[in-house]
Amino acid sequence: MNIKLTKTEKLDSGKEIKIYTLSNDHNISLTISTYGGIISSIKTPDRNGKVANIALGFENPADYRTEAYKGGPYFGALIGRYANRIQKGKFTLNGQEYKLAVNNGPNHLHGGIIGFNDVIWQDKPFKNDQKAGLILTYLAKDMEEGYPGNLSVKVTYSLNNKNEFSIHYQATTDQATPINLTNHLYFNLNGVNKNILNHRIKLNADYYTPSDDTLIPTGEILSVNNTPFDFRTERELGSQLTSLPQGYDNNYVVAGIPGELKEATLLSDTESGRKIVLFTTQPGIQLYTGYWIPEYNGKFGHYAGVALETQHFPDSPNKPHFPNTILKPGELFDEKTVYKFGVL
Repeated sequence: MNIKLTKTEKLDSGKEIKIYTLSNDHNISLTISTYGGIISSIKTPDRNGKVANIALGFENPADYRTEAYKGGPYFGALIGRYANRIQKGKFTLNGQEYKLAVNNGPNHLHGGIIGFNDVIWQDKPFKNDQKAGLILTYLAKDMEEGYPGNLSVKVTYSLNNKNEFSIHYQATTDQATPINLTNHLYFNLNGVNKNILNHRIKLNADYYTPSDDTLIPTGEILSVNNTPFDFRTERELGSQLTSLPQGYDNNYVVAGIPGELKEATLLSDTESGRKIVLFTTQPGIQLYTGYWIPEYNGKFGHYAGVALETQHFPDSPNKPHFPNTILKPGELFDEKTVYKFGVL
């Protein structure tokens, strides 16, 4: 296992970013930037040992800052202060209404105009007998993007020789504030050569939260039974698209006890033989099959990748019966997601 600094670059602002490569002894490697905590590639072997990148992203860091990409699909980035949507960019906390940027139709999305995906994180690489990794830290200041409180965030990326890649999210605050952290990785297990509709998925989720036409949850928590949202038995991602012409962009309630690490998803590709088993402590997972992914210089487009965003539920600050997303002084936000790479 190893981590090495492979590149440094300057943004147009003059600020320096660093690019690290994280690798293990089984030909698995990840490329990580201090800009947005972006994971720009994940290289894994297929059933024949051929290594290819299975994550959507750009080789050139400048491509994440173009006008064409602005407000784009958040390839591989850390998302916060609040991942997913908040209705009309408003919430009330301790009797005070807070207004956030409206940057996705009528709603607030993924932390606002300058979310955690668009800042430079402080970095500390590490390596020990069990794993190698990168610790990223960021201080989101009081009223940054409209959120109250100085929020101190620590995200630890690590890789071990069991082919497990872990993301550990931690945060503290000096004022009560909403928080919902995730990473917006998109996977394509055939090496980004075809779309993901033939990928097979199993989701350990008996319930989902239906949404309105702006993707804000209605507040209901419904059974997936006898619906196109039922992936409790493994099947192809594209198997129900006749009833869902724009694919999936839905929050699922992960079965098991929130806060405990449990298996949430199995994603596989029979052609390459690659698979990922995803474990998480988080109560929800957003399945997004990437219908709205644009083309960039002839690459990507509809269904180019599938995102499995482990999270708390969208719009929870306005839905008090959803799992709590308000972090208070003296408390620790502490969530973990693990991706175990392998072959069928």
